[in-house]
Amino acid sequence: MSALLEPGMLVRHPDQPDWGLGQVQSNIDNKVTVNFEHAGKVVIDSKRIFLLPVAGTDLP
Repeated sequence: MSALLEPGMLVRHPDQPDWGLGQVQSNIDNKVTVNFEHAGKVVIDSKRIFLLPVAGTDLP
């Protein structure tokens, strides 16, 4: 799944809904850097956490 995450995509963290919407900054060697609305820039190991892609229709 992480191979599908590309810079610019919108995602949510499944265990941290309070972080809000995140935008993928990079995806290199299973390390995905995401800039979240309420948590800032976070590097996520995509082998451990499966980020949830957000479609345009899922936006508030």
